Amino acid sequence: MSETLGILILSYGSPERAEDVEPYYTHILGGRKPRPELLQELQERYAAIPHRPSLARLTESLARKVEAELQKVVSRPLRTYVGMKHWHPFIADTVARMGADGIARAVAIVLSPQYSTVHTGSYFDAVQKANQKLPRPIDFTFVPTWHLHPRFQEALARRVQAALDRFPPEERPSVPVIFTAHSLPASVLDQGDPYPERLRECAEVVARRLGLQRFEVCYQSAGRTPVPWLGPDAGEVIARLRQEGYRSCVICPQGFVADHLEVLYDIDIDYAQQARELGMRLERTPSLNDDDDFAEAVAAVIADHLAEVGLR
Repeated sequence: MSETLGILILSYGSPERAEDVEPYYTHILGGRKPRPELLQELQERYAAIPHRPSLARLTESLARKVEAELQKVVSRPLRTYVGMKHWHPFIADTVARMGADGIARAVAIVLSPQYSTVHTGSYFDAVQKANQKLPRPIDFTFVPTWHLHPRFQEALARRVQAALDRFPPEERPSVPVIFTAHSLPASVLDQGDPYPERLRECAEVVARRLGLQRFEVCYQSAGRTPVPWLGPDAGEVIARLRQEGYRSCVICPQGFVADHLEVLYDIDIDYAQQARELGMRLERTPSLNDDDDFAEAVAAVIADHLAEVGLR
């Protein structure tokens, strides 16, 4: 019987309860507790979200579906794991469990389709750091950028169209679509990070597929640090579109695959309020979450990678 191949699905992590907010952000800050005023604001933001799904449960559900889809096309037995960068189950704990389970070979994928040396690479670094501590390190292979994979593009375009369909048919062609992703420190440009290019490529393919007349690529949720972050911010784009005479827009958070704070607060509350104050109608695309078509897309990405590295 063939050895079991591990599938490690990596995500950022998110606090599950109000009391998790402080330790969660302390972990993000490398052990430093957030300032009291910042902590209070963060807790208020989480409290303002009426129905906040569990990112851990969404990711675990997605992992089960991905495993089921992969098992249809991969001949060897599989076991799927979930590791979070900043919350439970932490990447290090998951890699240790994989080792204890006897996994000898595995593939890891980050649920961030557009590759960034700084962002995506940090997940792979965390996996390798934990892996080096195992008595018998696992032979890992890592899925690189997958923003242009046809199945992912289909799923993303389907959701943009669903948001556009909320407008009257005669208005849809003129509604601009704003593609957003998490901002990173602007210093990544000096390092040649491909992140901005990957975001532009992803949006352009969706725009061509749907025949969009107007689309924008921008950023959101920049960190509160003295260093400059990538822009423009989505709020600036919304304001500019209103100045140009637009009275509606669609936001597609292409860099976020699941519902969490950056989607449910930054877009659904913060940007939505800005749009209302400007007299604009803002619609957001549905998140991919653990939907069947997204699970099928992630499975297809992994299956193609396994074929490339000779593990399928």
